[in-house]
Amino acid sequence: MSLLDVRDLTVDFNTDDGRLSAVRGVNFTLEEGESLGIVGESGSGKSQTVLALMGLLADNGEAFGRAQFRGQDLLQMSSAELNRVRGEKISMIFQDPMTSLNPYLTVARQMTEVLTFHKGMNRREARAEAVRMLDAVHIPDAGNRIDRYPHEFSGGMRQRVMIAMSLLCRPQILIADEPTTALDVTVQAQILRLLEEIRQDFRTAIVLITHDLGVVAGVCDRVIVMYGGRVMESGSLHHIFHRSRHPYTRGLLASVPRLDQERGEKLIGIPGTPPSLRRPPDGCPFEARCPHRMDRCGQAPPPLDHPEPGHSVACYADLGS
Repeated sequence: MSLLDVRDLTVDFNTDDGRLSAVRGVNFTLEEGESLGIVGESGSGKSQTVLALMGLLADNGEAFGRAQFRGQDLLQMSSAELNRVRGEKISMIFQDPMTSLNPYLTVARQMTEVLTFHKGMNRREARAEAVRMLDAVHIPDAGNRIDRYPHEFSGGMRQRVMIAMSLLCRPQILIADEPTTALDVTVQAQILRLLEEIRQDFRTAIVLITHDLGVVAGVCDRVIVMYGGRVMESGSLHHIFHRSRHPYTRGLLASVPRLDQERGEKLIGIPGTPPSLRRPPDGCPFEARCPHRMDRCGQAPPPLDHPEPGHSVACYADLGS
């Protein structure tokens, strides 16, 4: 049995302009110790997918489908049941650690509260465990720095604090939502190496949300490519980077800088803009921007095809490998 099994996940929002479909019929599994990347442009539905699993959608949002975690459906849990799962069994690292950490409380206070709530530790035990976890994410002089406020840490160190907090209860799944976006490339590399260390040391499954295929290349085992709220393609790193069959995946790959490119060679962007989620197209959401579009692409969404074991593609065009 998979650690997490998501089936036909749909996320809708009730707005003043009507009902908005952010995620439509998403399916995926996550195995113990696996690293899964979910990739796509802004508005593709990748963040709303994981927020639905965590029960953290906005008040006007609704999630449908099934998300089995260790035999329990996350989408059917009450708020009290989800509170016991969040932090203890499934943790999440958000994009901006400065807005995720409370600026009025010391790091010590914020970390020890997690352990006193979920693990029933007293303050002394919780502080000692918090310091050990800060050491584990390579924060220098953790015993003293734990008493500082978030603004006294650099952006990279704040992100390490967030990662340490997410690991305090030894969760089985760690969700990282764009964890390196606000960081320079050197610190990005350090954070990605740290996530890989965590996976190896703690056997924690990781779900990495990003718009950058270059980020997933060094961290993930499998990749899901989303667009317009739907899964366009999914597979191993080899499938996505070397045998991709969806025009959108190929477009993303063509827009990533490569070391083997000739000097002065231009990157190829994807023309057009993503579809409106208020009025989603009847067919493939990428149809309007696709160089391989056919008449039937605008009539109905293509079903997921499986050209190879472990490789799924939602496209009518047969692009080969």
